[in-house]
Amino acid sequence: MENFFKLKQNNTRVSTEIMAGLTTFFAMSYILFVNPQVLSQTGMPYQAVFLATIIASAVGTLVMGLFANVPYALAPGMGLNAFFTYTVVFALGYKWQQALALVFICGLINITITVTKVRKMIIMAIPEVMQHAIGGGIGVFVAYIGLKNAGFLQFTSDSSNILSVNNAAYSATKAVKGVTGVVTGGGIVPALVNFTSPGALLALFGLILMTILVVKKVPGAVLIGIIVTTLVGIPMGVTDLSVSSANSLGSSFAALGTTFGAAFSHQGMGSLFTNGKQILMTIMTIFAFSFSDTFDTLGTFIGTGRRSGIFSDKDIDEMEHGSGFSSKMDKALFADSIATSIGAVFGTSNTTTYVESAAGIGAGGRTGLTAVTTALCFLLSAVFAPLISVVPTQAVAPALILVGVMMVSSFKEINWSDLSEAVPAFMASIVMGLIYNISYGIAAGFIFYCLIKLIEGKAKEIHPILAIVTIGFILNFVVLAVL
Repeated sequence: MENFFKLKQNNTRVSTEIMAGLTTFFAMSYILFVNPQVLSQTGMPYQAVFLATIIASAVGTLVMGLFANVPYALAPGMGLNAFFTYTVVFALGYKWQQALALVFICGLINITITVTKVRKMIIMAIPEVMQHAIGGGIGVFVAYIGLKNAGFLQFTSDSSNILSVNNAAYSATKAVKGVTGVVTGGGIVPALVNFTSPGALLALFGLILMTILVVKKVPGAVLIGIIVTTLVGIPMGVTDLSVSSANSLGSSFAALGTTFGAAFSHQGMGSLFTNGKQILMTIMTIFAFSFSDTFDTLGTFIGTGRRSGIFSDKDIDEMEHGSGFSSKMDKALFADSIATSIGAVFGTSNTTTYVESAAGIGAGGRTGLTAVTTALCFLLSAVFAPLISVVPTQAVAPALILVGVMMVSSFKEINWSDLSEAVPAFMASIVMGLIYNISYGIAAGFIFYCLIKLIEGKAKEIHPILAIVTIGFILNFVVLAVL
């Protein structure tokens, strides 16, 4: 194990890697229950999506750990599954089988741009200031997820700012029953809760406990904090010990037959390009899927890899000048690229590298053993899903907040007094967290970086690939507006 994962070389040990893997799993285990809830609205069997989520996550994460030897975990991406359900199926009218076919094609595109080194070329084209901004932005993003999941925030919007309810125009004169989604305008106001909720109090306890453990440099501080907070949540009524058999392994396998291979059925790939009027829309949808997937992953790698030393200067140099899969970054990008197509075959939306991997990295994870541990947890979750669901969100949220705090140190490398650096850095970092989307934050940073260079008359400093990617982002926004 030492020789395979090179633990000493990466200044880590087995116990640290295992605890880091467990920490990553608990930080992202919510996807096991959220992804089926989102995708099942399209008509896909809940149990089938549940098992497909486990398989895609486990396989992708295992490849990441064993092939690339880096501590990143993969799972169906939040945001991408919402795009799958609410835009592709509900708004555009595609069948869920066709949507899976679109995801599979997106996966093939990801593999192609990885093998042909296009992804690698994009990374090398990103200016250093933007890399630091993305790193800090990932920290803001992760911390914001933690603050939101902890229940520390509440949002208020008066009726004049509500735009739609359940995808329908809002009418203040009608009572709305069974609300599943509310879209509001810019009048929404965030505020701190008054801490009367048991959940918020539990998260506050967990945050204080983990802060003490981390500052004291207690081994396994984050995982210990999650476990203790979960136990404290029992008498508070936050940790729900009731175990349900709803996600039993037997029923999940029985339902999997419905989604497995559905992407290639006559209702999927077989009917995807038969409507001539819809071909352009299909191409634009694949483009939107692929662009978001690619830059979510690149943002996570850039944001966490350099800050933690997982991708060293030597790795970056090997990636730039080596051939084949000579560097860890090359291998990590390939591992990520194949996961989406695997997930589509079994029946789930785009599988991508999770930003919550930062929780495990913050707990000391540095090698593929962390990823393998997380993958094994996903496999075990097929049997123990009801038990895993006992860990409340409020027990994991403090870990994300602390990891975010650790990661924003990248901001110190940015010259904030120079507006030519500060503006694009702000757009790529703070905006990333506020709009709750990694790729959109990167897009905002790239667009303003190029804009400022043009204003300064320094267009030659814009790398051609960066210019192409920026134009691609602009086109992507146009596509989303059209969709």
